Amino acid sequence: MEDLTLRYVNLELSANQVSHETQGLSSKHLVVRRGKPFKITLLFKGRPFSPAKDCLIFKVLLGDLYVEFPATYAKSQSESQWSAEILPGNSAHSESVTVHVLPPPRSPVGIYDLQLFVLAQPSHRSYRIGEFVLLCNPWCPADSVYVHNEELREECVKNDCGFLYMGTAKNVERRPWEFGQYEEGILEICLNLLQVSPQHKKDWKMDYLCRSDPVYLSRVVCAMINCQDDKGILQGNWTGDFQNGVNPAHWTGSADILKQWAKSNFNPVCYGQCWVFAAVMCTVMRVLGIPCRVITNFNSAHDTNGNLVIEEYYDEMGKKLNKSKDSIWNFHVWVECWMARPDLASGFDGWQVLDPTPQERSGGVYCCGPSPVRGIRERRLDLIYDIPFVYAEVNADVHTVIVRNGQALARTVDTERVGAIICTKSLGSDLPQNVTEAYKNPKATAQHFNFPKVLHKNSNSQAKAYNSSPQDAFRQCNILHSAPGLGSSPERTTRRPRSRRSDYGVHQGLEVSLSLDKAPVAGETISFSVTVANKDNAPKIQREYLNAQAKEYNSSPLETFWEYNNLFHLASYEVKTITHQIHHSQYEEMLLGDGLVNLAVVIEDQNSHERILATEEFNITNPEISIQITNDDDDDDIVVNEEHTARFVFRNPYHVTMNGVLTVKGAGLLKGSVQVNVNLQPGETMEKTITFSPKMAGTKMLHANLVFKNSPIVIRGFRTILVKEA
Repeated sequence: MEDLTLRYVNLELSANQVSHETQGLSSKHLVVRRGKPFKITLLFKGRPFSPAKDCLIFKVLLGDLYVEFPATYAKSQSESQWSAEILPGNSAHSESVTVHVLPPPRSPVGIYDLQLFVLAQPSHRSYRIGEFVLLCNPWCPADSVYVHNEELREECVKNDCGFLYMGTAKNVERRPWEFGQYEEGILEICLNLLQVSPQHKKDWKMDYLCRSDPVYLSRVVCAMINCQDDKGILQGNWTGDFQNGVNPAHWTGSADILKQWAKSNFNPVCYGQCWVFAAVMCTVMRVLGIPCRVITNFNSAHDTNGNLVIEEYYDEMGKKLNKSKDSIWNFHVWVECWMARPDLASGFDGWQVLDPTPQERSGGVYCCGPSPVRGIRERRLDLIYDIPFVYAEVNADVHTVIVRNGQALARTVDTERVGAIICTKSLGSDLPQNVTEAYKNPKATAQHFNFPKVLHKNSNSQAKAYNSSPQDAFRQCNILHSAPGLGSSPERTTRRPRSRRSDYGVHQGLEVSLSLDKAPVAGETISFSVTVANKDNAPKIQREYLNAQAKEYNSSPLETFWEYNNLFHLASYEVKTITHQIHHSQYEEMLLGDGLVNLAVVIEDQNSHERILATEEFNITNPEISIQITNDDDDDDIVVNEEHTARFVFRNPYHVTMNGVLTVKGAGLLKGSVQVNVNLQPGETMEKTITFSPKMAGTKMLHANLVFKNSPIVIRGFRTILVKEA
């Protein structure tokens, strides 16, 4: 009798990729998701396979851990065990046998080795079939990362491009970002991240076993994004000196960072700041199959002593002083991951905060979370992990003090400034989604959002949204907040009363407010008003001190670049509005890349010498690069493997010559990047064209960065493109 030998194994790559939603993740490995069977076809030679005489036993190995299980003609009755089913339709005596292999929904994530033992007469043979990658499965109800909303899965697992939101709460700016999970080698790099982690080095067996739990996985990844404790991906740098690396503002996607880290034998990439840390972590989590989205908290508190109080100091002329260890970042960026929390009491499944920016230690290492968003809202400071720290980031009170010679002259308390707006990218839209209510009681209002007009063509609904008023855009964000599948917000809990947002000062019958006439735009004069109301039946003589300082998003302001003082009279019950302007020539050379300004006014009563302070921190909006597809029709009919042309247009609004490099990228649209040198005189317009041929269907993004050699300012532009199959 001839031996039964295995001639060929078909891993059914195409069918499995479609079935498991893993198309494009790897060209080297079969990539499947736990809790769902994957198909392999075995082709024998010598003689046909006989179920009466022959037995197939599979062995899967993760490192040196393994499990063996037979292939049967019946489905397994247990979801908790590995199983293999010989599909009906295979003849009783066939040379070809198709088998469904089912990984349990609680299987560890990683690269597995698959082996087959063929027990037949007269001999037994063993074969190494090959490797496959097993990921979490948000499509499987039994998986702890399951979400029932397909739109959320598309956005938070499969989407490889998106936006990060920056600026200030009243003038939110969007920055395009390529998560890049489909770029060659990214999946393997993300899996290597787990292998080089301290947890794996310390106890590889326990690490493999714990990889079934997304809570464990998320903490390992969170710590590995920064390099404070390990061979992590990114080195943070907030000094402003980036000579030995890349300015964090110049990164446009995660793939370049991950590839550089792997190529350097896992040495940290220089440099990152909060949005870079968060965006790279989002890529890794999406690759692992854990739904993830990037979150921005505007006016984010770093409460170093845990008393929920942030102190800020100003001198009597309105200059902000660097006297406190606490700080408020204009914006801070972290991620949310979706997962069950069986380690907590019931009700805390869903979105969990994870923050890879190294600020404070958690369990001895620099990571933060996963903190259940509902636990933050309900102030469950007793729950793991790190809820007190995140709670302070969105809820701390701000005590502002005017000082002279170390003595306090006046003090105000603002309970509304911190956590003014918390937002993320909306599902299927370029607009931000307001998720503040998920973290705290609602208090945001429409004027907090101000979006630039659309510079590219999207669907009619998106174009309409971009060209609508900021109030309309904000209302759309609130509508999207309650979209199905996001998880309903918990019931409001009883909390102490909170005052209104304090952008004004009130003292001894005087009220002062400071307001911008419009969102400042680069190259234009900044116009603002100071309004002083006399509440008394007596005239007053007042002196107005004004001070403007450039600042970075995460630190106190630098030196004053503009100041002014003025004496004025107030009649009884008079309300006086004083208008001011800061000419572009007075701020252009002083501003840093974030374009942020701290503006303050101190009103001093000339008789009592009492002082009132009002402040405003704002960002100066840079223009965007317009991207036009020159050979498409009204429906944006871009087709795979067809050549298309894009035109990039930008006018220099600054009053100096700008020299730099234009870099154009687009995952799935361009291979690598295109770079063009640019030299623009004041008022001169740049027009550049490139050609691209899409290689992948779906929603893609073409984006451009113009980095100047003589300025820290970076000009950006993007175009969302729907690519269709040929």
